[in-house]
Amino acid sequence: MKDAHRMSNEQKVGVKRRIRKVALLGNPNSGKTTLFNALTGLNQKVGNFPGVTVDKKIGICRLTAGNQLEVLDLPGIYSLYPKSLDEQVVLEVLLNPEGKDYPDAVVVVADAANLKRHLLLCTQLIDLGLPILLVLNMVDVAEKEGISIDTEQLQQLLGIEVVATNARKGVGIEQLKEKLTEIKPSCRSFYDVAPLIDQYFEASLKENLPKGLSAYAQWLCLHLFERLSFLTEAQKDSIQRAILHAKEPFKALNLQREEVLQRYEQIDAILAETVLKQTKGGNYSRLTRLLDRWLLHPLAGYATFLLVLLLIFQSVFTWASVPMDWIDASFSEFVNWVHLQGGDSLWVSFVADGLLAGLGGILVFVPQIAILFFLLGILEETGYMARVAVLMDKVMRQFGLNGRSVVPLVSGVACAIPAIMAARTIPNPKERLITMMVVPLMSCSARLPVYTVLVALAVPNTLLWGWLSLQGVVMLGLYLLGTLMSLLVAWLLNRFLRMEQGRSFFMLEMPLYRLPRWRNLLLTVWEKARTFVVEAGKVILLISVLIWGLASFGPGNAMEEAERELRRQLQGKATDEQIENAVASVRLEQSYAGYLGRFIEPAIRPLGYDWKIGIALISSFAAREVFVGTISTIYSIGSEDEMTVVERLRSEINPHTGKPVFNLATSVSLLLFYAFAMQCMSTMAVMYRETHGWKYPLWQLLYMSAIAYLSAWAAYQWLS
Repeated sequence: MKDAHRMSNEQKVGVKRRIRKVALLGNPNSGKTTLFNALTGLNQKVGNFPGVTVDKKIGICRLTAGNQLEVLDLPGIYSLYPKSLDEQVVLEVLLNPEGKDYPDAVVVVADAANLKRHLLLCTQLIDLGLPILLVLNMVDVAEKEGISIDTEQLQQLLGIEVVATNARKGVGIEQLKEKLTEIKPSCRSFYDVAPLIDQYFEASLKENLPKGLSAYAQWLCLHLFERLSFLTEAQKDSIQRAILHAKEPFKALNLQREEVLQRYEQIDAILAETVLKQTKGGNYSRLTRLLDRWLLHPLAGYATFLLVLLLIFQSVFTWASVPMDWIDASFSEFVNWVHLQGGDSLWVSFVADGLLAGLGGILVFVPQIAILFFLLGILEETGYMARVAVLMDKVMRQFGLNGRSVVPLVSGVACAIPAIMAARTIPNPKERLITMMVVPLMSCSARLPVYTVLVALAVPNTLLWGWLSLQGVVMLGLYLLGTLMSLLVAWLLNRFLRMEQGRSFFMLEMPLYRLPRWRNLLLTVWEKARTFVVEAGKVILLISVLIWGLASFGPGNAMEEAERELRRQLQGKATDEQIENAVASVRLEQSYAGYLGRFIEPAIRPLGYDWKIGIALISSFAAREVFVGTISTIYSIGSEDEMTVVERLRSEINPHTGKPVFNLATSVSLLLFYAFAMQCMSTMAVMYRETHGWKYPLWQLLYMSAIAYLSAWAAYQWLS
């Protein structure tokens, strides 16, 4: 091949290194993650790359010979000139030999049915000089499309090992494992940049570039030095000065364009010799085109998508309720059992009401997370998710969101926690952050019991036109209100949020429709659920214990004295159950949580709330649904049945005004407060995990609290 060049000695870095860590690389939708699952199975863990929220998946591959090596699944990229945060992270890993994630070898995964585009990245990686192996994945699809590839000839022309696989069915995996420890660099390069460096720069510049890198890696550093965190400021200044004083104007974009064109010329020549047969459109392509006519239709496409969303929402809402109720009931019984066995000591209360109650608050969300990601995984595996993103992108961009934002927003109606995690599919950092910031405004299922009580207080149980429940209409209006507010806030954030990486152009490869692989789906569900329990669960448990402490302790012996006085007053005048309910109420009143309720009363009085409602607001910060339980305790109701609570609250009289506490103004004010307030520590914990810090969770808490307070204040002042 006329444009191929022999590699310099400098490019053969790592030839003799023992291979212990292999990085998987490839274009999105090349089947890379499927191959990763096939190589590692359950021996994998997920974390973040340092300083960013890009997933880092690492697994252990057990080889046929009995030894093992580490496999790093890097985000899908199209080239080594990054356009997104994911691509930036990959470049940082590959250009920094001192980094802990720097691989000993690279495995490039390419879609055998779309080889030309995938080989662009492959030739760039070859020029990095790392040991490299090419996997031709999805060979079954290529065969059905009438594409046949001469792998031996391809090996010779690329100068690297080539293995054909069907990762979905495990074909070729054992052959790949046998070759993983013997990967070598290519003996060729596809784009010799050494003359270009000499053409533009003095030889002394090389002394300031990172050592141990191939000429092409140094060339990438010259193009992208401002974005490479591992370069020192001295190195960046040196490169900047060299570019300013280059022998010829250093026009980076023109040089990159020229490089891509030359690489494609060579790739075309290689494909002409290796792709032995190619027919135009096989069965898979015809089926895909037929389905796309319907699913991407301007009317039918949206209608189908709405139907799919309705099915997902209903499934998450109904299927998860059974295991969630079971988990909730099991932990309640366990807590009661611990109390019965251990008595009323402080340690028993700490274990039962603090630790076990907090653990139950974590695990109760697992069914929703598992079901949601199982269904989303089906959409992703079949290729429908890519069509959804294309269909909705134009609409969502009006609000600073992305076509992929639709699924997290709709998922937020069930639960904000998995919805925020689902935003990871959005590649642009700004659009992903905006999506995560507005998802909690969607009315989640935890608001439902609160809405049920407050709507029953504020709205009469009458029918419109003899068949339509007015309370049901108001309930639907609350869900629509949350949706409109989320879009409004997204629009404002898009205008005022400043981030280094702005909105990106929407570019997405639409894969062929395929049946999902159930093993991959289950692995995804397991990974998401484990991540939530381990990462977010730690923060949730900590806050649960903190709230338990506030509700269990009070200054001095005020709680004990109030309890003794109450028991003395009720002795012989009330049943044991009524006495215990009253005791729980008065102890809560004298606790630090009670004092906090009184402390914030001046601030919440303009909303129509007293200190008792203040306690419910504080305690329900853990989770909105706690509001009903706290109200039951504070008013000594002894039951969390919604209708019992409603009747009791209706009879509550304000001692200062002599009027009902929960009148129309107060009830509407509370409805709006709970429609917009954060009031969910689990959501904050997940935001902390996803954004890698407390900055955005605290901003989210602040702006949602402000909207909740102002809307509640306006409603109360207007209606009272």
